[in-house]
Amino acid sequence: MKLGLGLDVWASPRFELPLERVRLAERLGFDSVWTAEIYGADAITPLAFLAAHTRHLRLGTAIAQVAARPPTTAAMQFGTLEAMAPGRVVCGLGLSGPQIVEGWYGQPWRRPNQTLREYIDVVRQVFRREGPVALDGEVLRLPHDGPEGLGVGRPLKSILHMNPDLPIFVASGGPRNVRLAFEVADGWLPLGYTPGSAHLYADDISAGLEAGGRTLGDVEIQASARLALTDDVQAVLDAAKPQTAMLVGGYGTDDHNFHRDAMVRRGFGEAAARIHELFAAGRREEAAAAVPNDYLDDGALVGDEQRIRAKWATWEATGATGLTVRPASDEEMRLLATIAGCEPRPEV
Repeated sequence: MKLGLGLDVWASPRFELPLERVRLAERLGFDSVWTAEIYGADAITPLAFLAAHTRHLRLGTAIAQVAARPPTTAAMQFGTLEAMAPGRVVCGLGLSGPQIVEGWYGQPWRRPNQTLREYIDVVRQVFRREGPVALDGEVLRLPHDGPEGLGVGRPLKSILHMNPDLPIFVASGGPRNVRLAFEVADGWLPLGYTPGSAHLYADDISAGLEAGGRTLGDVEIQASARLALTDDVQAVLDAAKPQTAMLVGGYGTDDHNFHRDAMVRRGFGEAAARIHELFAAGRREEAAAAVPNDYLDDGALVGDEQRIRAKWATWEATGATGLTVRPASDEEMRLLATIAGCEPRPEV
């Protein structure tokens, strides 16, 4: 199981890229570095900078939002990035949620599964350059042929010769999009996947592989886990509860909340309902207190060295091929690299 370094530049009001930490990850033998976006810093631009300052790390997005750019634009951006870092780019795509899609991007939230399927289709067409890009889809249509247009569009083929096998990873947690990931993508960026819940996805994974005529070895699983080297496990869990309560109780809408769905899927339905109720009533401290310790601790690499080693072993027993962490110190990075058996790169 390979190590990934997650960067949270998307969450900061000022853009600060931790270049030295990325360089240390490369020296320690980490496999990849991952960026994200929501409605601030974008996910792709930082990777272009990192491409010039690294030699080995894979550069991935977890995720680039599909509503942020047309699929041909996404393919242009990732294809250009790949030209600067050949063989090191991962095109990680995800839907975001209705509040972001409609509120930030001004697009309707509709048919998310079909939208994602058609988006991936177009991106792959651009990468492969097997012919002019065209799609007569249920959601996407290239060329555009709507009544408000001029009707003069024509299929085009990318001028830039891109890596035809540039990997596409899909972020998902719900059954239909998990199946889609294993049917058409090269990797899966799971939501809610932990050692204690990995078995819950088995049927959807199998269905997706069967639909795509593939095997499990064809799809990477890049999971993520909280990391903290500490003697006070409870303090770390308590510190995580307000954000979890916000995601479960305040993110999305009453009918569309991926984080709440993930909590329910993992067997914490009663807690999810209570957190939602408290958060909606403005009782945020109580909502945070209602987040179960077990929910946060399952899969978390939190504790002293011995406990982190034991937790790592539970991850190795899953189907995950990679694990993304967000260390707070160089000490944590060095410890986990040792536990994971990373091979250092002294020449970097």
